[in-house]
Amino acid sequence: MAEVVLEELSALAAIFCGQDEWEVLSRSETDGTVFRIHTKANGLTDADIPLELVFHLPVTYPLCLPAISITSEHLTRAQCVTVKEKLLEQAKNLLSEPMVHELILWIQQNLRHILNQPETASGNEKCTFPTSTIVEDGLWITLLHLDHMRAKTKYIKTVEKWASDLRLTGRLMFMGKIILILLQGDRNNIQVPKS
Repeated sequence: MAEVVLEELSALAAIFCGQDEWEVLSRSETDGTVFRIHTKANGLTDADIPLELVFHLPVTYPLCLPAISITSEHLTRAQCVTVKEKLLEQAKNLLSEPMVHELILWIQQNLRHILNQPETASGNEKCTFPTSTIVEDGLWITLLHLDHMRAKTKYIKTVEKWASDLRLTGRLMFMGKIILILLQGDRNNIQVPKS
């Protein structure tokens, strides 16, 4: 990984040092780095809108654009897509230099203007991913619902090994009796084979 990228990641970790503001999801010499940042930006009513931004910096970054995913419970799916598109447009102006912090500052300053545009100002659908969706360049996200789990510790270790072997990132969530596994990774590693 280029030294300039390591410096950028170190700076981002120092800037977003609050609880749950920064998390590295995966780091690989062949696939690059994936990390999540939680931040806020002013919306239409001057109220802070929480944003979750996931950046995937490929090994050729900053000579190529990062993959970006945006989610917020306060934005519609169309608004999330528009915000992502505007961020990627802005990123094109910053190619060949570290850009993540600049992009975050830009969205914090411009979210209100983006949401004020007619194509993003309406819609009722919340910005959450369906059960399985393509996010960017073969990157998939899928949500699995488990019926039960007998040997919890052993099962968790098995899921972690599978995720590691397939180069997937994800979360295992226990919500009362509901057990969910959220996975993100290359389409070929996450796609359920057709029977």
